[in-house]
Amino acid sequence: MKNKNQLQAIKDFIVTAEKSLKNAKKLLNDIVKDNNIDLWKDIDLDTSGLHSYNSDESTIVEWVFTWDEMLGADGNKYPIPANYASKSKLVQWDKLKLTINGNWKMLYKQIAPIEREHKVWLLTEEKWKYQTLVEWVSYNLLTAAVTHFGWQIWDSVTVIVPKWKQATFAAIDSIIPKQDS
Repeated sequence: MKNKNQLQAIKDFIVTAEKSLKNAKKLLNDIVKDNNIDLWKDIDLDTSGLHSYNSDESTIVEWVFTWDEMLGADGNKYPIPANYASKSKLVQWDKLKLTINGNWKMLYKQIAPIEREHKVWLLTEEKWKYQTLVEWVSYNLLTAAVTHFGWQIWDSVTVIVPKWKQATFAAIDSIIPKQDS
């Protein structure tokens, strides 16, 4: 029974940490809103070195993966299929190429993945968004990656994040299902 008490204590610590994080996010959002601050300004959305061009009957746009969309070399934002992003384990700031052929078929290809590192924590959910908290940083997760495999809240999750850049999103590498006691 000692393990059950320890597990309950760990769960209580996590719940407390999540509440603290939620309150910190609310305070941060209030300060940002009141002072008209752009948080994304400090995150480097560097599109230098990317190109946009035509080849035969196709338009090719190189872009940076931001999380739920891509920022193109042409300055436009493009949607990206969530299933492609989750299956390819795209990480924020990966550079990709989108080829749009004459009949609007879109082909995606990763051309320069950012240096990555793996981290492990627990799968959580806040306001209908799946997240993980790693080393006191909260990362959003693609819903498609979580729901496709039927993973559950409190499963251990291995995520992939950029090694040298700040990020708000993590790619799911694998889930370690919780063990029933």
